Amino acid sequence: MAPVLVLLLSLITRTYTSDITAAVFGNVLDGMPAAFGDFDSDELTDVFILRNNATTLEILLASDQEPLLRPTNLNCPFKNLVTSVVPGDYDGDVFMDILVTTYSREDSLTHVHIIWGGLGPLQCPTESLPILKMQGQPLTMDYNQDMIIDLFGANELNNRTFWIFNHNRTKPEAIPMISNRAIDSEPIRMPHSNAFLDLNHDYYPDLMITTANHFEIWNGGSKGFRYSRKVDWPKQKGESSTGHVGQVLYLDVELKGKLDLIVPVCSDESCKESSIFIYNGVWQDLKINFRDKQGVLWGFVPRSNYRRYTNTITLRGGDFNMDGYPDLLATLQSEKSEIKSFLLLNTPCSNCGTINRTFEILWTALNPFYNETVMAVFYDFYQDGILDVILVKYDKTKDVYTTGAFKNSLDYDANFVKVMVLTGLENTKYPISPGSLGKKKKTYGTNLPGPSIGYNTTTQDGSPRSALAAQLPQSAHFSLNLPYTTFGLGRTPNFVDQLTIGVAGNVRDWPQIIPNSQMVVIPNPIKEPSRWKAQLFVTPSKLILLSAAALTATCGLISAIIAGLYWKERREDKIERLQEAHRFHFDAM
Repeated sequence: MAPVLVLLLSLITRTYTSDITAAVFGNVLDGMPAAFGDFDSDELTDVFILRNNATTLEILLASDQEPLLRPTNLNCPFKNLVTSVVPGDYDGDVFMDILVTTYSREDSLTHVHIIWGGLGPLQCPTESLPILKMQGQPLTMDYNQDMIIDLFGANELNNRTFWIFNHNRTKPEAIPMISNRAIDSEPIRMPHSNAFLDLNHDYYPDLMITTANHFEIWNGGSKGFRYSRKVDWPKQKGESSTGHVGQVLYLDVELKGKLDLIVPVCSDESCKESSIFIYNGVWQDLKINFRDKQGVLWGFVPRSNYRRYTNTITLRGGDFNMDGYPDLLATLQSEKSEIKSFLLLNTPCSNCGTINRTFEILWTALNPFYNETVMAVFYDFYQDGILDVILVKYDKTKDVYTTGAFKNSLDYDANFVKVMVLTGLENTKYPISPGSLGKKKKTYGTNLPGPSIGYNTTTQDGSPRSALAAQLPQSAHFSLNLPYTTFGLGRTPNFVDQLTIGVAGNVRDWPQIIPNSQMVVIPNPIKEPSRWKAQLFVTPSKLILLSAAALTATCGLISAIIAGLYWKERREDKIERLQEAHRFHFDAM
């Protein structure tokens, strides 16, 4: 009886717990997430991690079998501290390369290295020969619309510069940004939250540059970038200059088909007075309640209190409850000096000015992770369109960081559309590339920053709905953007009326997209949107699976009843034949 009870208790625990760390990471818990991308072209999103106190880059390959993220011999050690990792195609050969930045104490500069992709093991770079040096961290972008990833940032002299990569793996061409002292006299803020995304709906990605006092908008086009305007940062309470302005996040908060700017702000040095502002022409405070149910006041983690991932105040967005409205993950610090990551749910707001949405902190949503966590980021472990969470936990006593995995178990059946836009490049030498398990996979390109992805649909009550997102708009300071966009559709089972993809000034619409589908867009040729390809992978919803199970059970029950009646009838017929035979025998006598 005891073993059966233990088994039942273990099954109950396994059913209701949301901690799936062992099923995801196995025994590799010291890897700190640095970036995401499909390195081996097997249609699963791999995780690029840092180990050995952020001096070793390693790739965890995603799998559909446990552990879901598997360690490999794909790693490169560095002497200096690795500050960022950005996968992408930097030479146009369709294989995923890896940009790695390290901080050199000798010259106080960022050294940029490229691990060139291809068949076989990683070819680690020579650390003493960086491909370029710069101030701060770079922003990845596509400057000349050739689908080869380029960089933007500040050069060694702190001047704004574009670095244009080519096909021959040589040093990129450095192009100074158009100088206008009346406009760009301020240096780029360090750390910055520069971004590459379309804000004026012309399908050319624009350039957002952050400085100490404002951010600048430079409209993109076929001939580079043209200055548009600048916007001052939100005013802190009391006009104090001792507070902190965090990293900008770009989300369609109200589902109006436009991207809003969201900024976490501290009004004091210790961040006891924290708030989140949103910009839609003017800055507005979202009036978030940072006091928990026990009356403890929380706020953002100030930069002076350095821990890994908390040297910048960073929000990370994603639709956790699949209702269509993007939610947030944020790391907060209590007045008792506890640090923990929380889910902020997108909810209606009646006193937020002209904004009708705000965010509510769900204090227990990520339980059972009670220990201190310094970072949380969305990730789809089971490739089912439902965003789960990767967390980084910190042990003060041992000064050790470990990773954890939280499974998002929705209590209702929600629909989604998951979209990923690739570079669309082809390689005539390697038209077919091997996947992680030796499978032959067609390679269409890798991570692409800047595309705009939007949809229009009709909800169950007949009202129209629009949403807009930018793919990989930021790359510095562990922004940890996923290489795909997941739109929650709530319980609306209707077809998505229209899905719109904009890349490098070109646009194409796809009508009547099936819900619960994953769509991979290959924009090739880039100038001919009518020839762009789209691969659609449909994921059955829970409701369909339950319906199929119920139908199967019903058919099985009916079949069992029919079989039982048939067997009973045959048995009665057999008895009757025996009786007839018996009567005939006696009558013959």
